[in-house]
Amino acid sequence: MLYASQLYRDLPSRMRYRAEENPDNIPDLVAEILTRAVERRIRRNLTLELQRTRADLTRVRGRIDALRTERRSLLRQGRIACSFDELTTDTPRNRLVKAALNKLRGSVREEPLGRRCRSLAAALDRAGVGDKTSAGIRSKSLRDTLTPGRANAEDRQMLAAAELAFRLNLPTEDPGRAHLPAPGRDEAWARSLFEAAVGGFYSTVLVPRGWSVEPGKWIRWPIETQTSGIDAIMPRMQTDIVLESPPADEHDHRHRTVVDTKFTSILKPGRFRAQGLKSSYIFQMYAYLRSQEDDSDPGSLNSSGLLLHPSVGEDIDGSAVIQGHRMRFATVDLAADSTAIRARLIALADEAAASPPR
Repeated sequence: MLYASQLYRDLPSRMRYRAEENPDNIPDLVAEILTRAVERRIRRNLTLELQRTRADLTRVRGRIDALRTERRSLLRQGRIACSFDELTTDTPRNRLVKAALNKLRGSVREEPLGRRCRSLAAALDRAGVGDKTSAGIRSKSLRDTLTPGRANAEDRQMLAAAELAFRLNLPTEDPGRAHLPAPGRDEAWARSLFEAAVGGFYSTVLVPRGWSVEPGKWIRWPIETQTSGIDAIMPRMQTDIVLESPPADEHDHRHRTVVDTKFTSILKPGRFRAQGLKSSYIFQMYAYLRSQEDDSDPGSLNSSGLLLHPSVGEDIDGSAVIQGHRMRFATVDLAADSTAIRARLIALADEAAASPPR
């Protein structure tokens, strides 16, 4: 779930790796996410909202509150009671974020991070954000009120981080002190989570090393001629993840690996043998690799494919070169510790780039 999260991918690499190895540092991880989001939001100005304000003024503004004016004899004092809409930073969203910063500043282990929380809470205070928060406020409901747009997208990220600050619980199936809603277990949810997690891992780990990572890339069939209307019925191809290694020589040659994640067992009962690879998966990868061959794109001529399946206590790793393209069929053991999973995923990418088919 951390790797699949966009909030996690925006963190500095030192924070990401430490959180993987030591779950006790989760408050520091959340504080880093929240402070970065708040710093970005302050630089680009906090979101303002119109709020109804009542005040006794020396001139008319908005609507006159005749009852209050008469009851307090304000006209004799040269004032008049008014109610009006005013743009303010003192909004439920900003108050929730300020409360989250104040909560985290006493929970983090790194003193510099605690100072950042205190400093940002003080900055929000100077910007006019109050301290009162409703006990019924839920950041999810606040995020749901945001309309599409760049500013609101950043508010949504900041509120998501604030929600994490108030729920410093790690989901686990072991007995604990708090109960959390169980995540969905249907196949579609698990498949999308696994794909997003692998894509997030490679984006997080490989991009700083000079790799290119493209999740969810659409590719086109190399159609030479076509009849009218074929585009409307022709199936489209979308890869899960496409990796390109750093340049291997002075000619900027990069090895390309198409990764297809499958949240199923890698082997299935066969018609003529006990177990075998699923033929439709092989045909799918074959289409990805062969259909993209182009003499003007050297990387497409010897690209490799990786069919990656999860497993529990099982290790399968095999490959075959088919018409110049290596296809690798491998599992990653999700019952292993995080260090082993990390090493496995990195090795699969590195080995594909180190030994491309000839």
